[in-house]
Formats: sequence, structure tokens, C-alpha cells
Amino acid sequence: MTITKLLIANRGEIACRVIKTAKRMGIATVAVYSDADREALHVRMADEAVHIGASPAKDSYLQIDKIIAACRKTGAQAVHPGYGFLSENPKFAAALEAAGIIFVGPPVKAIEAMGDKITSKKLAAAAGVSTVPGHMGLIDDAEHAVTIAKSVGYPVMIKASAGGGGKGMRIASNDAEAREGFERSKSEAASSFGDDRIFIEKFVTEPRHIEIQLIGDSFGNVLFLNERECSIQRRNQKVIEEAPSPFLDEATRKAMGEQSVALAKAVGYTSAGTVEFIVDGERNFYFLEMNTRLQVEHPVTELITGLDLVELMLRVANGEKLPLTQDQVQRNGWAIESRLYAEDPYRNFLPSTGRLTRYSPPEEFATETLAVRNDTGVFEGGEISTFYDPMIAKLCTWAPTRLEAIDAMATALDSFEVEGVGNNLPFLSTVMDQDRFREGRLTTGYIAEEFPDGFHGAKLPRGRLIEVVAAAAMMRLLQEDRKGLVAHTPLVSTSELYGEFVVVIGGEQIPVKLHRLDPAGVWELNLFDTALTANGFDWQPGGTLASIAWSTGPASVLKVATTTAGFRIRYRGADLKVMVVRPHVAALLVHMPVKVPPDMSRFLLCPMPGQVVRIDVVEGDIVEDGQTLAIVEAMKMENVLKAEKRARVSKVHAVAGAVLAVDAVILEFEAV
Repeated sequence: MTITKLLIANRGEIACRVIKTAKRMGIATVAVYSDADREALHVRMADEAVHIGASPAKDSYLQIDKIIAACRKTGAQAVHPGYGFLSENPKFAAALEAAGIIFVGPPVKAIEAMGDKITSKKLAAAAGVSTVPGHMGLIDDAEHAVTIAKSVGYPVMIKASAGGGGKGMRIASNDAEAREGFERSKSEAASSFGDDRIFIEKFVTEPRHIEIQLIGDSFGNVLFLNERECSIQRRNQKVIEEAPSPFLDEATRKAMGEQSVALAKAVGYTSAGTVEFIVDGERNFYFLEMNTRLQVEHPVTELITGLDLVELMLRVANGEKLPLTQDQVQRNGWAIESRLYAEDPYRNFLPSTGRLTRYSPPEEFATETLAVRNDTGVFEGGEISTFYDPMIAKLCTWAPTRLEAIDAMATALDSFEVEGVGNNLPFLSTVMDQDRFREGRLTTGYIAEEFPDGFHGAKLPRGRLIEVVAAAAMMRLLQEDRKGLVAHTPLVSTSELYGEFVVVIGGEQIPVKLHRLDPAGVWELNLFDTALTANGFDWQPGGTLASIAWSTGPASVLKVATTTAGFRIRYRGADLKVMVVRPHVAALLVHMPVKVPPDMSRFLLCPMPGQVVRIDVVEGDIVEDGQTLAIVEAMKMENVLKAEKRARVSKVHAVAGAVLAVDAVILEFEAV
């Protein structure tokens, strides 16, 4: 059967990404959508769209019968599952097969074998794949988990057998954490996957998360398409990925690839799939799991190989042979992917919901020396709901070298505008500027190690701060010129402007003298006793982006919001309030009172929009530092809220089952 109409059983950016390739191949597309996604981008992009139920995924995107009914209604001969939802559900693949509908993915038996982490590890070991020491049997209860953890040796990873996306995973370093981790992993697994089976394995120290991309056809051919480094993670979910890995040598890459192919062939694998490994500091690698679907981070593999993985999946599903051999697989240049999430890094990356009042990604392009790609499923004015994963977009850059790709990513992030919801743009920008990241010294503990007290914004080095101060002064001069408040240099063109200001930033006052020389925008500045020349400055009063062109290097792009007192400038992970005043005004600022924020330390506030799973204390209880107080679920992740100091619970403001807004009061305390 030749596929002429494809239904995408998914939503968001992956549905949009599959639709793009299908349309390029001349295949008609069908979207499915829930109540929450009625106006979603993937619905707008598809040729047809079918409503399949209420907003919760269990009532729509996880309903096998409704997906099959949508195929029959529209005449779709094939289904691409994307990732998540039903993508690795063998019952879904089997139901499609029984209905005579092509599943764009691997065979049912391969999904069954690799979808269960316990079974997959046993199969991997039998196929000669290196595996992590651990207990692959089922665990009865929390005390059984402690016994096993002790026998394996702390630290251990407690994982859901049917898990994925960081859900149902906990690291335990002692008996108490093993008990708590088992209960939370079991609960999350039951909620997210309908399968609460748990296993335990050794947690590898100094670990790097490196995975091998595979593609196989029905003629027995399986290729490995190089590797991806996915070590920058938080809550066991990837945040920044790259291809290739800066750590692997050719011998290790070849060994990992060949073992991955051997495992795939052992289970009769076809279509796209990924074998994930944990790699220690000595380049010893251990099998983690095989994902029998398209990975979120597949674009970086596409950028270095020149292959379209969705196209290959569709061709394999159509019964075609792979168009290349292992020797023909390219590894050209370097690609970086940053996952943009509606998660507030200033609140420990907790989910944020609401309307995207501004969504303006950088322009996509591809040349022989640079490429920018943005896979997204949202649009300005759209809603980030509580029902689904909080991903907004996947921003990718490609360049001939790793540092060039990182620099391109930093610039692209600087020009990516998102307003209306909390998001991790400042965190991503900060990482791109860190020496450790740029040097490739990565582990899965990177975020915890580099931000032990949480993320509080980047502290700009003097060179970056100079750029912010210069931009603020130039913007103020342009504002005053527009209002007719600037004196022009006598007897010359009125395009020549000059001024003296004091830029107030972070409590520091920086005098700035500046002079715009000509209409083309050449500026001379003096600040921090440094003489600078900017070859161009692009900003219009009220604009949201400002660009400074220097004599060397790429232009600097800053996000700008005009305030009553000056500007809010966001640049390279820093979020700064900047005041620009005349020198005589600056001299009076020392007399201005400082507003002190209210003390909220006696309240337990809901850190994100979510539902209260349980409250573990009652009024009158005395709690100790570190004691669990409540559990709040948001986007299928359970968040344990703990006491920060010894106190008495004076009032309980919420109950289990309540749906709370961010900063809603859960508990109130008094001193003891």
C-alpha cells in the first residue's frame, strides 16, 4: 500500500514537525485534537482535523478507539504516533494492525520487548550489550526497595518499568530516600503510565547521557546515525542536547553503535529508534533503555547527517528499503538543541501556564556555514495549558564547529521573545556562556552542580555588562531626541547627537558619555574609563529588541522593555532593571527610600498551578526542617513540598484534591 494520507496521533511541536515532512512528500495529513487544542497550530497546519475528546489526555490522545475511528472517518491509511502518548504502546500498534492501518513505527513485538525496562535489560544483556548493575525483578514495597538498594549499593536510581520523560524516576542516597523515592516513583508511574512496576539499578557517578540513533527497514538493514549527548538534564528530563558528543572517541562511538544495532536486530526492529546509554568518566558505557519511537531531540541528528528521520520512517512504513548504507552515514559539523519550556527557572523550573502574549522566535535559515531551526507547536496568543507537557519549542543551531554552534545558539536565544508565561530562556542563555559547557565538561548532574542553590539569573562579566550599559545609554539618548530634548552639535547635521548620562544598574552608578557621529549609526562611547566604538545600533523607541554591531564579532542582541524608570534588559541569562538619568538626578538618588518586600516565610505557597495530592500535617503539628508537608501534582509530575525550618502549623488553607494557582497559600506557620 502506498501511503497517501497520514494521521498524526499527537499534538504540539511534534505533530507540526511530522506534518511538514508529510506535506513535502505529497502526503495528505490529518490532525486529531482535544477540547484544549481546538485552535492549536497542528490543527491549523493539517489538511483535515478530527475532534477526539475532552482536554485530559486520557480522554482524547490516549483513546485508541477514537484514533482508529478518526482514521476510518478520513480514510487515513497510516498513523504516525510522534513521541509520548500512544507512541510506545504495543496495544495501539496491534489495534492499528488489526484494523488494517499502517503504524509508522516498529513491530508490536519490538515495542513490547523494549518498552518494558526490565525485559529490555535482560534482552540487551543476552545480545551482548553492556548493562548497569541492578535488580531487574519487581519490588514488593518500600522496605523491599531499601533492602535491594543496600545490596546494589548507594546511590541508586529508582525507576518505573514503563517510564519515560523523567517521570517515575528518583535518585536515592540512603534508606529514607529509597523509601520516599519508591513511593513517589510508584505513584507517578501509576498516574502517567497505568503501570506501577518499579526496578532499581546502580546510579553511575560522573555520568553522561549519550544515545545512539537507529533506523531500520523490513529487509534486515539497521543503521546507527551517530550519537547525541543529552547530559544537561533536570528532574531526569533533557534540556540541552547536541550531536555529536564532545566526549566520545571513534572507538567508543563504533562500539556503542554496533551494540545498538545488534540489540535492534535481536528484536527484529524497524523504523526509527534510540538506544540510550549512561557513560562514565572512563568511557565505559551501560545500556539504559531503548526508545521505540522518534526522539524529541532528533533534529540535531538530522542537522549533522542531512537525513530527514520522519521521511525515512514513512518510507520504511511504506515497505521501501533504506536509501543508504552505514558507510554513507555522514557526520558533518555540530548541532545544538535547546528545549524551551514553560517552566520558571527562578522557581526551580516549576511549570507555568497561561497565554503567550508574545511569541517571536528567531528567523529560521540554512547556509553552508550556519543554520537556525525552530520546531514549535505554539503561536502568539495561544494558550499553555495544564493538561500537557510544557514544551514551547525546540531551538536548534548548526555550524561547522561546536563553539560556532554554541555561539549561534546564544545569539538565537537572545533574540527569542516569549512573554505571558514563565520560561527557561534565561537559563538556557546562561548555560551557553558557561566555560564548563563550552569546554564540554558535562555530566547528568550539571544543573545541580552549577546551580546548587537554584537558578537566580546570570551575573554578567564586565564585558557583557558594558554592552548592557552602552545599550541603555544609547536608547535613552534616542528617546530624548525623539522628544526634542537633546542638544545637537552646532553647525553640523542634526543626525549628530551627544549626551551625558548616569546608568544605574545593580546599585552601581556608571557615568556614560556618548556621541552618535552619523546617520549610519556609528557611536563613540566612554564608560568604565573605556572608549568604545559601535558600528551600528538598531532600536526604535518602544521596540522590544536592540542590536549593537561592534567592530569585531557578531552583533549583540538584547531584549528590551521600556519602564517608567528606564528599561528592563534581558541578555545572556541576566534580567536587569536599568535606570538612565542625567548626572544631577543621579546625585539625588541616595535620598530615595528603598522598598522592602513583605516577609512570606511563615507561609507554604503553591509553587506552580497544580492539584494537591495530599497534605501530611494538621493544625497544631510541629514540623522539622526537611519534613514532607504536602505533595502537589502538575503536568503529571509530583512535587514534594518540605519544611525549611522548625515551626508549628497554625492553619491549613487547602485540602487534598484542590486545584491551586501559583502562590496560593497551602499552610500557615508560627514560631515554636
